[in-house]
Amino acid sequence: MSLPVLVAIVVLGIALSVAAVHFTGGSKMATLDSRDEALRRFAEDFPDEAITAVRLTADARTAFLDIGRGRVGIVHGIGDCFLTRIVAAADVAMSKADEANTILMRLTDFTWKGGRFRFANAADAQAMLNALGPRDTSSTEEAA
Repeated sequence: MSLPVLVAIVVLGIALSVAAVHFTGGSKMATLDSRDEALRRFAEDFPDEAITAVRLTADARTAFLDIGRGRVGIVHGIGDCFLTRIVAAADVAMSKADEANTILMRLTDFTWKGGRFRFANAADAQAMLNALGPRDTSSTEEAA
């Protein structure tokens, strides 16, 4: 068999494999249809946590759940699955992005580094910054 024919067979085989994965749902991205779905998905991994508020991102791929005691639960779509985490302010570096209603989150967890999250409204973005944003830990001098 000549080299050009072998190369053509290999390229065609790879293209057919990629197409088969795509058309059978392998490239589907997981999204959260509602706040209730985010609550259910988070409760599968953390059934004992009490959630007080749920904030979905504009693309419905991530939900942030207020769970109290300075912690936030996260449900994030990766591929066709969901990743869940509980984070505290010490676990993340938060900042406001240049885009409206967008925050940047960098986690200390090596399995997921965080990302850029855009919310439908400024109130949700600000609530996340308030919950996990930088704290002023400097102490004031005592009066003499």
